[in-house]
Amino acid sequence: MPRPRRTFTREFKLQAVKRVTDQGYSYAEAARQLGVRENQIRTWKKLLHAELSGAASGGGTRPTLDAELHRLRVENKRLLLEHDILKKAAAFFARECT
Repeated sequence: MPRPRRTFTREFKLQAVKRVTDQGYSYAEAARQLGVRENQIRTWKKLLHAELSGAASGGGTRPTLDAELHRLRVENKRLLLEHDILKKAAAFFARECT
C-alpha cells in the first residue's frame, strides 16, 4: 500500500529555502536535516522566487487566472459528461424506434 502523501506548511517551506539561501547550507544538508528530498527544496525555492518576482512586477492577476482556468476545466469536464450521456441516450432511443 502506498504511503500517504506528505504536505508541508508554507512556513516549513520558507524555513527550508532560508537554510539554503540565507544560512549557507547546501541543498543536500538542508534536505537531510529536514527529512525531505533535495529536489523538493529546489522546487520550493523556484516557486518562492516566481511568487516574489510576480508580486514585485505587479502580476497580481495570477490567482484570478488560476481560478478561471480551474473553473473552465470543471465546466469542460461537466459538458463532456453531458455530451456522452446525450449521445448514449440518442443511440438507445434510435434502437427502440427501429
